[in-house]
Amino acid sequence: MDFSIPDATQALLDRFRAFIDEEMKPLEEQTVGKSFSEVLPLLEEKRSKTKELGLWLPQIPKQFGGVGLGFMEYALACEQLARSPYGNFVFNAQAPDAGNMEILMEFGTDEQKERWLQPLLDGRIRSCFSMTEPNRPGSNPVWMETTATLDGDEYVINGHKWFTSAADGAAFAVVMVVTDPEAPPHKRASQIIVPTDNPGFNLIRNISCMGHAGEGWGSHSEIRYENCRVPAKNLLGEEGAGFAIAQSRLGPGRIHHCMRWIGISERCFEMMCQRAATRELSPEEPLASRQTVQNWIAECRAEIDAARLMVLHAGWKVDKVGAKHARVEISSIKFFVAEVMMKVIDRAIQVHGALGITDDTVLATYYRHERAARIYDGPDEVHRNVVARQVLKGYGYTPKAR
Repeated sequence: MDFSIPDATQALLDRFRAFIDEEMKPLEEQTVGKSFSEVLPLLEEKRSKTKELGLWLPQIPKQFGGVGLGFMEYALACEQLARSPYGNFVFNAQAPDAGNMEILMEFGTDEQKERWLQPLLDGRIRSCFSMTEPNRPGSNPVWMETTATLDGDEYVINGHKWFTSAADGAAFAVVMVVTDPEAPPHKRASQIIVPTDNPGFNLIRNISCMGHAGEGWGSHSEIRYENCRVPAKNLLGEEGAGFAIAQSRLGPGRIHHCMRWIGISERCFEMMCQRAATRELSPEEPLASRQTVQNWIAECRAEIDAARLMVLHAGWKVDKVGAKHARVEISSIKFFVAEVMMKVIDRAIQVHGALGITDDTVLATYYRHERAARIYDGPDEVHRNVVARQVLKGYGYTPKAR
């Protein structure tokens, strides 16, 4: 097994890191307390620069106008982009758009690609992914109540969704709906493209999270679909393929999520070390002289390094045998890396003292937004269950059917 990084890839990673350090970090002081619409003009300037530098769409193949990074190359890039809260956005590599780009490239018709994919790639529009429902557990994604009934050449959608991230200002939603309630559980759902200006698409509110409702890309919305009619040609892929399409983005996508979390961890770790080395408790007696702080720094360094190696190994296995055969590794990193990130952020805040909970640093922003990492894409408990069940099978344990 070889975890070395080719020179050409490392040179590209250095360019991503330099852009974040030189262009995005200085922007943070200007964006504190401002809404997304207020920040957007500054972000559009940075987006123009990433295009000029040939760094736009790092995750997208060259034939679609991207940099063309491979699966693991992009995973490594995610670590660098995450060093700024707006890092992914200025490279047009942000969720949920990046995932919608992938499924449109793979499953979209020519018409869908022309109408929705190309403007998304160009950065002219944004999108959202509408799956989670308030009355159904996210840990059981095959149990949904939003339906789409075929009526002539149209689907009629009815249902209640929430945590439809980035719906505010998005041009379209990719909606997970039940199209055949009598089919086997994993064949019941389909994905359908719904323009957000379509009658029956009702954005109820941006949900307040940790005291912030957010706006635009940085928001999570509650949506009601009420007799929402869309052309049958808006079906993405085949009817009943909704879960298969979702899994095609979720498995490998978790590798990229985890590398992003490692990038956040590294940024917060650097801030913690800098603060410990320069903040004096008394003349010539810095915080770094305290053993508790030294222990936190040592533990964070070891935990971040362990997390990175776990993610690289999982990505290597996905490359070699596919995501289906790397389920244990993918689930392991999902809960392990999320917990490492939260511990690092928390320790960094503690070392900064009162400053750490203010918005004068980026730490509070990371703490507020990244706590959800232990919930979305499957809560930690579900992934622990996957790992335990697979491990125990090797010892003759057969889980009971539910």
